[in-house]
Amino acid sequence: MNSVQGLLAASVISIQNSCFIYPACQNCFSRLILHARRFSCLKCGCTGEAKDASYRYRLSLKVADTNDLFDITVFGSCLDPFFGVTAENLQRYIQDFNQLSGETSTESTARALVQAVETCFVGKRFIFGV
Repeated sequence: MNSVQGLLAASVISIQNSCFIYPACQNCFSRLILHARRFSCLKCGCTGEAKDASYRYRLSLKVADTNDLFDITVFGSCLDPFFGVTAENLQRYIQDFNQLSGETSTESTARALVQAVETCFVGKRFIFGV
């Protein structure tokens, strides 16, 4: 799954998702289901305390090379340099910010993050391992 079959030089046309961080199973990297105080992985059955859930990046992009359009999803720590922190730390910063600012709705924070990601990626050219 991690082996690169080829390289694709392409420009990012748009961001396809507005949620770039997800709670991830430490065993299989699947999305965790968060309950009030617990998490569970539907794929491998892993469970634990919600406060102990780890987070991972997932960035879905629409990209174009000179001939075609592609949908590409980039996962994991390869995005750390672009965000400047691990997904775990970014999630913690977002939670702390919302708590300190008294935000009851996380919508404005999410919009600001989407805008920052669009500024960083849209219109830029990258080489993707596919």
